[in-house]
Parts: sequence; structure tokens; C-alpha cells
Amino acid sequence: MVTVKNPILCGFYPDPSICRAGEDYYIVNSSFVYGPGVPVFHSRDLAHWEQIGNILDRKEQLPVKGSEISEGIYAPTIRYYNGTFYMITTNVSYGGNFIVTAKNPAGPWSDPYYLGEEAPGIDPSLFFDDDGKCYYCGTRPNPEGVRYNGDWEIWVQELDLNTMKLVGESMAIWKGAVKDVIWPEGPHLYKIDGYYYLMHAEGGTGPEHSISIARSKKLFQWFEGCPRNPVFTHRNLGMDYPVVYAGHGDLVDDGHGNWYVVMLASRPCERHSSMGRETFLAKVTWENGWPVIAEGVGHLEEELEIPMEECRLTEEVGASDYIQFWDAKLDKRLVSIESLNGETYSLTERAGMLRLYNRKERIADKNNCAYFGIRQKSYQFYAETGVEFEPVQEKETAGMVLYQNHANHLRMEIMRRDGRKCFAVTSCIQGEEKIISVTPMDGNEKITRIRILCDRQKACVWIQTGEEWILCAKDISLLPYTTEEAGGFVGCTIGMYASANGVESQNHADFGWFLQKAL
Repeated sequence: MVTVKNPILCGFYPDPSICRAGEDYYIVNSSFVYGPGVPVFHSRDLAHWEQIGNILDRKEQLPVKGSEISEGIYAPTIRYYNGTFYMITTNVSYGGNFIVTAKNPAGPWSDPYYLGEEAPGIDPSLFFDDDGKCYYCGTRPNPEGVRYNGDWEIWVQELDLNTMKLVGESMAIWKGAVKDVIWPEGPHLYKIDGYYYLMHAEGGTGPEHSISIARSKKLFQWFEGCPRNPVFTHRNLGMDYPVVYAGHGDLVDDGHGNWYVVMLASRPCERHSSMGRETFLAKVTWENGWPVIAEGVGHLEEELEIPMEECRLTEEVGASDYIQFWDAKLDKRLVSIESLNGETYSLTERAGMLRLYNRKERIADKNNCAYFGIRQKSYQFYAETGVEFEPVQEKETAGMVLYQNHANHLRMEIMRRDGRKCFAVTSCIQGEEKIISVTPMDGNEKITRIRILCDRQKACVWIQTGEEWILCAKDISLLPYTTEEAGGFVGCTIGMYASANGVESQNHADFGWFLQKAL
């Protein structure tokens, strides 16, 4: 037996999809406008996971220029068939639904095969039938006219794997379990004991989120809903329950008769979620031909025992991250906004340091700025970086950012203000910037470390100069940087940043490491 601790992926890892290839399991998640896109994780026991790469790691795979952070890549699905891995997803910023393939899930993955106008809607999935045929399953607006927000339907159509084009006729097979349902989405098809099963989410991604299921003996006909639908939800537990928003499930079996489901859910703090939607696991049993999720419990468990041999991995995903810069490539846990642009950084100019260039782009705008962050994974943590930066012009800044989106973030920056070097903490809330504190520096004084300490929804910021630690700001409210206040579909990231704020600059900042540690 092995003990699974939920969430199995802490932090902003929403819309999980899972597949099995032999004894190996793989999960992918939505990444929106963050690049590289679509992280991929590997496990051999469903309890211990390591990130083995990012599927969309080239510009041509991730065209999202100028997009809001919650646009871009929605709800990927990963499937394995006949020696090939398939990932299908939606780029809502450009091109719509597309497929990429790989022989090795760690990459490289192919350039996108776009399905075009023949595949409207979002949240595509692939299903491989017993005869080898492949089918597309997705969700699209009501073809007869959208009567209300979320009036969509789930549909299928055959996909020719040789041409990567849809062929034949499409057909709607399900609308959702609830009358006047909103947002039937995240559909996945399976064939089990002679039935085609359709698992999907409905009710939106917030408090009414849920998992429903339907089945049919034939693929191209209207499906029959489970009489217990929705088969899983936390909507009845209230907003003060420790885990909310549960839904968007994908089934997997272990090849030995045991079934599981991965799904998203959020862990709020003071009724607000800074970490967005995370990935959880639950057991699945079958009764009368229908799945029962978390039998006898009815909600996501903090821990569960499953009949597998424990297999710990070398670089497991945890609540803490320590990143160094000695390798020739960026650490796969780091994400930037839009893409990994070689014009924003260097790992070779100075050995063991990440150099960020002071470019015109600001993190308060929709662009590819010089920012590299990791996902926030706890409500009680500290993050710090070692930094070397000497501002020359008034506009040049470098430091750390707690980032929800371009209009809602907290900046901690070394800068020059009124001709004098200083350290400033600035809040950006709904696009309005406010300086929280300014700590002046003596002419030769150098800031070597920046640290933020977060305790639930409050934070304080420190800097180190020489051997001395200086408290620069305290009791900073973090509520503005939550999904409930800022909107969107992402959780916070926190990372390193440099900018010249609209002016030309030849300057740069060097970062020696980045640490996020849960307390």
C-alpha cells in the first residue's frame, strides 16, 4: 500500500488530465498564458510525482502574444495509444483547438496540428475505440443559439490520425445532468464493459462546480445520465469547507481492476484562494455500472491508501522549491509570461546566475516581460532570492513579484527614486498602483537578498544588506491577489523580475538562486 496525500500537485495546476502507459502515469494541466505551457508530470504509484517537462516549450507552439494571463491554453487532455502520446487542447488566444504528439512524454513534442473552424468550442479530448478509430470530443455553444451564459453542449466526431483532420458528421451526445445546466465542459470518453462513458464538469469552475457522468451502448447517440448525477461535488459543503470548487475529473485504471479519478479543487484561506485550482486524487468504485467517487466518504480526503507499491522519484513535486542556475537550461519549474524569450535573460553571461535584462516591457502590461516565477504552493511560506543590481536610471528596477495578473500583483523592487537608490514595495490592485513603502539606501549600500514572508493572507517584506536584515513593509493584505478578488482562472506565481519601465536600457540584474519554502 502507498499513502496518497492531497493535493497530489500543490499550487496552480488546474484541469488535470491523466493517462497510463504500462506502469507509468502522466498528468497534464492548463497553463493559460504562462510559458512554457502545459506541464507534464510522471508517477509510478499515483502518490509521488515529478515534473518531467513542459509540452509547449517553443514559440511556434504557444502563440499568445498580448493576451491576458487567463487566456491562452485551456484544459489539455493527454492520451497514450499504440506507442504515441497525444495532447489536445485549446488556445483561446490564437488558432483554437490543436493536437501535438510525442513518442516520449518528456518531449520533444510536435508542432501543433490545428483543427480549424471544423472544431468549434473548447476543452477537447481524444478517445481511441477498440477498432483503432480515434474520436474527438469537445464542448461547443448551442448551435441553435445560446439562450444564456453557459448554454453549451458536448459533441463527438471522428478524427483521421493520418491527416489530423475531423471527418464525417459531428453529433451532440449530451447537454449536462441538470436542467438549464451551465458550462458542460472538460468532457472525457472511455469504453468500459461494453459501455461508452462520458465524464464531464458542469456548473462553472466556482462554488457550483461538479462532476457528472453519462453512458451509451453506441457512441453516436444521445447518452443516458447517471441517476445520481452529479456523481461528485463539494457544492453542498459550503465556502468554509477546507476544499472547494471540486470538479473537472478524468478517470484512470491501474490495469488490475482498481480505478481512480484526478480532479481540480481549491484550498481557500479566509474564503479566498491565492493558489488557484490544484490537482487532487480520489478512489473510484463501480456499482450497477456507474462510478462511485470516494465511496463511503463523499468528499476529497487529505490522505488515502491505495494498493500500489511505493515508488519515490528523484525530483518529486513538493511544497518547497529551491532553484539554482548552474545548468545550461532553465529549471522546468520556472514559468514566464507568454514565452521563454532569449532576449529577456541569459544563463551564460555569468556562471551560476540568472541574468535578467532591463527591457522596456513592464509586468503591469500584457506582454513578454523579464519575469520568471514558480507557483505559490502554501499560505504559510517565505520566498527569497539573492540579487545583484545597481540601478542607473530612474526607471530601472529589479527584484521580486507576487503575481496574480498584470492588473493585480505585488512588486518588491530595487530602484532609483529622486536620484537616490532605494527599495520600494508597490501594490497594483485593479490596475491602480500604490507605493506601500520606500526604504532609502546609502550610496555604497548593496541589497543582496529580498524576502517575502506570507502568513495566511498577510505578508511582510525584508531585504538584506551585508549582515543586516531590514523590515521594509508589514501587514500587507494579500486578498487583492486572489482569484475571488482579481478574477481569472490562475493562481499566484512568485518570482524574479527586471524592467526599464518603457525606456531604453543596457542594464541588467543577476539572480543567484530562488527559494520558496513552506513553513
